[in-house]
Amino acid sequence: MALNKNHEFEELDGVKCGIVEKNVKPERVAFLKNLLEYNGYTVVAVPSPAPKAMPAPKPADGEAAAPPPPPPPTPETFTVGVTDYTFNTTNAIYGRMLKTKDGHIVTMAYWLQKEAVSHDEIPYYEHK
Repeated sequence: MALNKNHEFEELDGVKCGIVEKNVKPERVAFLKNLLEYNGYTVVAVPSPAPKAMPAPKPADGEAAAPPPPPPPTPETFTVGVTDYTFNTTNAIYGRMLKTKDGHIVTMAYWLQKEAVSHDEIPYYEHK
């Protein structure tokens, strides 16, 4: 049970984990795993559960039931967590607790993969 949306935890592969992100593609899993393991976290990634299918509509009186449509293909997504169930993504980024392999502080743009290199060494609240 999460205290709020920013601090979720659940059991992944039998281990209580702090949830980092849900429904992420394999490329994003690789990025997060490399970054978080470099920062000393043990990462657990499990396939996300398939979305729930909607029930077929009931046929009207006198109509034959149509065969149900085939289920849509499930996307290959994952839930990523760390074994430190107190981990909070927002606190880790804005608290400047994560570093890249080249020694820079992880920024939100780097975390979201909008920048290939993290350049911001000055905290956002010190910009003039």
